[in-house]
Amino acid sequence: MIAFQLFPRDSPGESDARPDDVAPNLSPPAPAIVSIQSRDHISYSSMKLYQQCSLRYYFKYVEGLPEEKTSASFVFGRAIHRAVEFHFREFLSGGEGSNLDTLFAEYQAGWDEQPQETITYNKSESRDSLGRLADRLLRAFLDSDLSHPVGRIVGIEEELRGRLIDGVPDLLARLDLLTETEEAITICDLKTARGAWSGQQADDSAEQLLLYGELVRRLIPQKPLRLEFLVATKTKEVSITRHIVPFDQRRLERTKRIIERVWRAIAGEHFFPSPSAMNCPACPFREPCGRWTG
Repeated sequence: MIAFQLFPRDSPGESDARPDDVAPNLSPPAPAIVSIQSRDHISYSSMKLYQQCSLRYYFKYVEGLPEEKTSASFVFGRAIHRAVEFHFREFLSGGEGSNLDTLFAEYQAGWDEQPQETITYNKSESRDSLGRLADRLLRAFLDSDLSHPVGRIVGIEEELRGRLIDGVPDLLARLDLLTETEEAITICDLKTARGAWSGQQADDSAEQLLLYGELVRRLIPQKPLRLEFLVATKTKEVSITRHIVPFDQRRLERTKRIIERVWRAIAGEHFFPSPSAMNCPACPFREPCGRWTG
């Protein structure tokens, strides 16, 4: 039997895991494995993190170590998400959306949620430069037809949970925007990107939406499903574009098999560093990684 639950926005998710839920130790003893085996849900982002670096997964989700540094790019994306979410909630409450000043204030509030001393910038970034970029992006968003959702808004940043794979905990998904028309149910996921997406990039990122779509399809089976990315491009000439992802059952089954094997590796305590010139410089766990001896 497949069980589904639609959670209110303030329900705890992956990002709300408490440090006292896991063992505070840098070697993986038996208590840590008990914590893994007792998990009742996973997230797509946690599975991707394990594929990127299993030791980083261990520090974050098993040890529960705090992330001492956070990239400005991550904080920027989260703050843009907050502003766009606020805009759509204005529609949900019967309003006509928001103006630029209101959205920028939401962006600033989202930025201020992150302790400023923990934010790391690359050479071309500063809070002011990213603020100017946010202003351009939010202006482009308001000027586009994508700021006016078609149909009835069913959910904004809602959490949906269900068992998709035997032997693997429930998948916990957070849906940026869920809308309904007479013709279809649409799942929209907002991304911020350094460059414009191609069709291939949207296809390469499709696994997340396919899994989310499977949850929604089983919850609301009577309507066709539409999957799309809303991509905010952080270039000099900013853009807001929509990319449609076709629902592919074969690709979905392949994705489920990948997650099944990732979970087996996690449950089997397979944790090790994955050195990368791209990922290591911004990793928040460089110090414990350097001390780790296996």
